Amino acid sequence: MLPASPAKKRTGSRILAQVVAKGSACLGAALLSVAAQAAEGLKYEVRIDAPSDVRDLLEHNLDLVRFRGNDRIDREQLQRLVRVAPEQIRTLVATDGYYSPVVSATMDREAAGTPVVQVKVVPGEPVRVGEVDLSLQGFVPNPDQPAEKQFDVNSLKASWPLKKGMVFRQDEWESAKRAILRSVVQTRYPRAQLVESQATVDPESHQANLRVAIDSGPELRFGELRIEGLKRYPDKVVRNLNQIHPGDYYSEAALQSYQSRLQDTGYFASVEVSADTSAVLTEQLDAAAMTPEQNASAAMAPLPLLVRVVENKRKNVSAGIGYSTNTGNRTSLTYDDLAIFGLRMKSALTLETKKQTATTNFYFPVTPEGYNDSIGASFERSDISGEVTSVSSIAGKRTWGTPLLERSLTLELLTETKTIGGIPSSQSKSLPLTYGVTWRKLDNLLFPTKGYALNAQVGGALLPILTDEAFVRGYARGVLYMPLSVNTNAIFRGELGALGSRDKTGVPAVYQFRAGGDQSVRGYGYQELGVPLDGAVTGGRYLATASAEYQYWFKPQYGAAVFYDAGNAGDTLSALHPKSGYGVGARWKSPVGPINVDVAYGHAVHKYRLHFSLGFTF
Repeated sequence: MLPASPAKKRTGSRILAQVVAKGSACLGAALLSVAAQAAEGLKYEVRIDAPSDVRDLLEHNLDLVRFRGNDRIDREQLQRLVRVAPEQIRTLVATDGYYSPVVSATMDREAAGTPVVQVKVVPGEPVRVGEVDLSLQGFVPNPDQPAEKQFDVNSLKASWPLKKGMVFRQDEWESAKRAILRSVVQTRYPRAQLVESQATVDPESHQANLRVAIDSGPELRFGELRIEGLKRYPDKVVRNLNQIHPGDYYSEAALQSYQSRLQDTGYFASVEVSADTSAVLTEQLDAAAMTPEQNASAAMAPLPLLVRVVENKRKNVSAGIGYSTNTGNRTSLTYDDLAIFGLRMKSALTLETKKQTATTNFYFPVTPEGYNDSIGASFERSDISGEVTSVSSIAGKRTWGTPLLERSLTLELLTETKTIGGIPSSQSKSLPLTYGVTWRKLDNLLFPTKGYALNAQVGGALLPILTDEAFVRGYARGVLYMPLSVNTNAIFRGELGALGSRDKTGVPAVYQFRAGGDQSVRGYGYQELGVPLDGAVTGGRYLATASAEYQYWFKPQYGAAVFYDAGNAGDTLSALHPKSGYGVGARWKSPVGPINVDVAYGHAVHKYRLHFSLGFTF
């Protein structure tokens, strides 16, 4: 193989960058030196004859094109641009894998009128990746560990993206080196170094042989937890969420997960979770100053787990006004206290046209096992479709799991007074226990476009303890997102519910089923579909709804939709005659979540209705 000259053989992106920088600097200096002599700029055209990918590259980077229209260009400067263009073109197309192009740049110096520069590029055969020598130094298996806990060197090598036969491009070469080093330093080996990087290009065989050597450095483990910035709140709000144990291998993913859990507590304005390397580096040489041999043989020392927090203020009061197409005008007042009796308190008073609610909840610090416990009390009065209910409740709840699989267990004691058609009809009390589980598999929890979410609940009040009527209840709802193309997607929703009891009268209305509204069957009022009784609509034993929606996004943030909903609630399965609604809507991906505005026609009531909803609720 012949030794490569600068025009034929380049090793890595550094040489290419130097050539481009040097050429641009010289040309820029020449242009500035004569700019003052030009009375007016010379207008000219550039015509590039090249394949589309090469033409796009030159149109964005070639000086002949970039300086076109500059009023400081004269004929002498244009001739200089034409002379240096071929070498600049060779440098540019080499970054795209073409190392043996045939290039010409000509201009008719005698022609009158607007000069036309003709650029022709025949890129030739691209250089492709040849042999790949990926050397991983220092990744020594630990004989005391099972195979599944060893660092997977084979998977690391398999993840190398530049495979043999692929076109060799400089940006992909640089990206591949960064990616493989990043995958190493993210887990176990945060002091890994790229000790060698070379791409040897042979223009005659159109191959680039690659060599990358990575030195792992020592495996590092986490040490003890250290907390900084905690003043108002007990340290267990930080410690109980820590799933990183002393002796665990270093992992950036574990650090990020811990930081996310702390941010979600509401106690902190900012959170930073990191491995404190200062304790190690004070006793050892700095990793950047080590030779590969020193780095590989350095003794492993635990990295203290450091949590720095800035606490939120303890008390917060907020007020707001709004409007819901489900429940009408809304005024709200909230008061939060993050440290009352060692608990976090959240309270709210919400006054709506059809519903008034007051709630207070106390949240315990998350346990080391990951349980979120809370107790609370609430009062709610609602006037929906002629049925007026007043419900007082005390509840205890435990939740656990992850956003992908979340579970909950709720025990609630409630008393209810119900009025139908202006006539008091019943009072009841109940002590139901409900288990719920939510599965989420979505590409984005805030703006989902692909995947599904499913929630299922089962429970009831089966024992005659503080319960007027025993019952059992099951409920499930789901949503499916299906991308159809780059700009279109489909959404399918569904609900099913069933209630079993000897007498429905003693079952609280909140455990019965109704349909209709923004998140149910559009085209109908909020909970308008149910069991007619004395001029009002009450809840039924069964529920079934379904929805299909087609969305078209004409801009990344703005879209339109058409939809068809159907469903009903009733006391028997035969009474579930579906009521349909259909219409069109506008969609906006706002900073706070998706906003939906729909105009729906209720086929059974022969009326149009406006629906407005914010966010993805699941």
